[in-house]
Amino acid sequence: MNYISKSGKEYICLLQMHCNVDQKELKEIISQFVGEIYQKPPVRSSVKRRIRKRRIYAIDILDMQDKLILLRVQSDAGTYMRKLCHDVGVIAGCGSHMRELRRIRSGIFTEKTNMVTLQEVSESLYLYRNCKDESELRRILLPMEYGVCGIPKVIVSDTAVNAITYGAKLNLPGILAYQNFRKNQDVAVLTLKGELVAIGESIVESKQLESGKKGEVIRPKRIFMERDIYPKSWK
Repeated sequence: MNYISKSGKEYICLLQMHCNVDQKELKEIISQFVGEIYQKPPVRSSVKRRIRKRRIYAIDILDMQDKLILLRVQSDAGTYMRKLCHDVGVIAGCGSHMRELRRIRSGIFTEKTNMVTLQEVSESLYLYRNCKDESELRRILLPMEYGVCGIPKVIVSDTAVNAITYGAKLNLPGILAYQNFRKNQDVAVLTLKGELVAIGESIVESKQLESGKKGEVIRPKRIFMERDIYPKSWK
């Protein structure tokens, strides 16, 4: 969940202005918040109140009625919608606040595709335990590989898998393919079959792999695959 929670977010937000604002003027004000912004978390928040940078990718006005404005916002994780609504009111000169908020996407998980309610989980478990029907449970349970869709990946040879499950660092000869990554970035390690082996921290950036020289590339942080599923090929 730690890796999923860092993925991009999408919200439906109900903003209430403290005065009547022309729609054209409001659009111009909101457009100023698209891109990289500075935010200081609200007083009532779970993190330290220090200024930080976040990126808002899009803000769409879905509907307007009197002083109520319905927004759809796409942003980085950790962007406070309450603060965004407050700042819109500051620019407008009359104040505003957030009335309601619903998160409709976190990374690749959306309301319309693969997110389910706790009620659906409860019902699927009931069917499985009492009716021996596992169809609903299979529908809502997703492979853990879905959780690493938002971070870079490397594919390793079968001979490198078992050593990694014992905590060994991944060296360049064991890498068959990779996505671009920076130094000290979280990287998912996958088998040729697409199975998640581990998540590790990159020791070098991916550009250095082009040289073809030997060396350590990934330092495992969390091992997901059990040991000895793949044959041992190390001493």
